[in-house]
Amino acid sequence: MFKQIRYFQSVVQLGSFTAAAEKHYISQSAISQQIKAFEDELGVPLLNRRKRSFTLTEAGEYFYKKSLVLVSDYDFICRELQRISGQKGEQLHIGVLKGYCGAEFQNAVSEFTAQFPDVTIDVMYDNHDALYELLRNGELDIVLNDQRRAFSDEYVNIVLDIREYCAEISANSPISQLDEVDIADLKNTPIILLSSPEQQETERRFYCQDLGFKSEICFTENMDDAHILVIQGKGFMPIEGSCDSLQKAVKTVKLIRNGQPIIRWYCAFMRTDNPTKHTQEFIEILKKQF
Repeated sequence: MFKQIRYFQSVVQLGSFTAAAEKHYISQSAISQQIKAFEDELGVPLLNRRKRSFTLTEAGEYFYKKSLVLVSDYDFICRELQRISGQKGEQLHIGVLKGYCGAEFQNAVSEFTAQFPDVTIDVMYDNHDALYELLRNGELDIVLNDQRRAFSDEYVNIVLDIREYCAEISANSPISQLDEVDIADLKNTPIILLSSPEQQETERRFYCQDLGFKSEICFTENMDDAHILVIQGKGFMPIEGSCDSLQKAVKTVKLIRNGQPIIRWYCAFMRTDNPTKHTQEFIEILKKQF
């Protein structure tokens, strides 16, 4: 019954028997027959069918709304049964660069969950080197990270995007009126970085030695704390984009070095010998988001 309900929901949501059939990897005739059989079981029509379209009957509209709650409750009960019985089910362990604020990863998780609802995604946020070590030790299956070292044949290395560094700075700062600013001109403005205490020295070397920042560094472990510091004018935070929710409080200014943009490469990494199921499926979904 629940399979038929999901078929019905997909037809309504996608507005097409063909699209719903493709989503569930069955033929259009099969999904049509399943929904017709379900209507016969209920004893009421849910859809008014026309040649190339359909509309919901009054009963169909009522059932659709109630079925969304019903299926949500059923899915929750199934997950609780697994938890109570001690069955964790399939899991993917994914590491994400701390401070990454793009929506691509969240969108990938959403699409993956829709396709593989029985797989739990466990997410860890950390700095570059910490994520690299966790991947190398087999504690993570996939890592979304920036590139700071040459690609290795031990890993599947996928370039997702190439972005220019920007700075989030308080809207009250005079610097926020600029479209771009050279990092040499920010030497008297502290740079705010997200890092655990164990990774602070690594992050300091990267930003000072590799990227050439001369600013005093202020470390915090929490994105919300970092934003509060920025809003109060306590410094600037290097990012690869902007945070839409803070448009009035902060401004995004392009960072340059010697007149040229500073480039950041974002990649997905996985071990070539990774035995975990669905890693490749998640990678393919993630690539489509960029």
